[in-house]
Amino acid sequence: MTTSETIFALSSGKGRAGVSVIRLSGPEIAPAILALTDRKTLPAPREAQLCWFKDPHTDVRLDHGLLLFFPGPKSFTGEDVAEFHIHGGRAVVTGFLEVLSKLPGLRIALPGEFTRRAFDNGKMDLTAAEGLADLINAETEAQRRQALRLMDGQLAALYEGWRKEIVTAQAYLEADIDFADEEIPDDVTAGVVPIIRALREKIIQHMGDGFKGERIRDGLQVVILGEPNIGKSTLLNFLSKRDVAIVTDIAGTTRDLLEVHLDIDGFPVTVVDTAGIRESLDAIEVEGIRRAEVRAQDADIKIILIAACDWPAVPERLKDQIDHNTIILLNKTDLYPADIENLSYQGSACLAVLPVSVKHEKGLRVFLEKLSGEVEKRMELSDTPNLTRIRHRAALAACLVHLNRFNESHHKELALLAEDLRMAARNLGAITGRVDVEDILDVIFSEFCIGK
Repeated sequence: MTTSETIFALSSGKGRAGVSVIRLSGPEIAPAILALTDRKTLPAPREAQLCWFKDPHTDVRLDHGLLLFFPGPKSFTGEDVAEFHIHGGRAVVTGFLEVLSKLPGLRIALPGEFTRRAFDNGKMDLTAAEGLADLINAETEAQRRQALRLMDGQLAALYEGWRKEIVTAQAYLEADIDFADEEIPDDVTAGVVPIIRALREKIIQHMGDGFKGERIRDGLQVVILGEPNIGKSTLLNFLSKRDVAIVTDIAGTTRDLLEVHLDIDGFPVTVVDTAGIRESLDAIEVEGIRRAEVRAQDADIKIILIAACDWPAVPERLKDQIDHNTIILLNKTDLYPADIENLSYQGSACLAVLPVSVKHEKGLRVFLEKLSGEVEKRMELSDTPNLTRIRHRAALAACLVHLNRFNESHHKELALLAEDLRMAARNLGAITGRVDVEDILDVIFSEFCIGK
């Protein structure tokens, strides 16, 4: 990828629209603007100008719209940027893009190339770039809020603060090694140990967030389990407010996993309907049951439907599925007149045992309140920004390896201790995209005034 070329792309959504935005970035912005308009000079920065746009080769008009010019470095990419706000008809957009492709020095942008240039030019860090991608893909309120926190640099600020603590500690050790004859406090090395220990605890606490950030980004997984004809598909249709699953009196109608993506109180949730769990000789049904049980292993919340008339007996193959992440629904209470309001499960702990009639939608309000509460508990945003990606967690884990080694062996040679801190700082810097060793010397000379 090179910034010697000027890139362009449709930045708004594809398809017919009232307005479409075509963005350009690179060194050929000025010639492109003058070629596409009748202007003799560039427009004032960051002011919308109403213009006729034309094909410079034929002088045929393309459209009448707005032109905006953002001179670098005060632009999204840090380069000169132009935006053409044109009418969103397919013919207009296609014609405009074809004309741009014929201008010298211009080419169509690669996926994510505008954001990549913004990162390369120091306009954003890697977590902010990831936040931008998450914001574009956000479907719920929680996803939007989390993405904005990343874009705002909150996660980067947290990691950069930790990295600076490590760099400062490393600088003390380096100073003790390389400038032993200078005016450096005698207790510098001893003062580093508690700093690193405290930082290690912060990182451990941060990583123990219950994967909230990943859950918000990817969606909480809720799996519905039960025997055939117990009401699983009816419950899925109720939650999704549409006929997603086929509901019949024939046992084993659902033989594969059926997923629906929902917004529950602003949080993204994937609800999975599964094949009825029972003993079967049908090869297709057996495979469906196997997939159901495998999916249940990775579920954040399991909803198990059991016939109210069978309670408190639990089907044998469902007993192992009941744990602290399970909501048990005693279904078909309309067929069971006995009082089951106060029954509780005496086996493994579960979240709740609720009597319902899915078919007649009785008791489902209480169930929804319980489900919503459990979803929010697992996904609510904390005061500090959450981890959102596996690479963040992997880099922090690698950082901890070096901090642990430092804490366990702080009596070893200073050079080896400094190397552990250098690697720990490098792991943190990899999250934001900042890996800089020169700032170690900056700390040494600014704080110790070496060689005065």
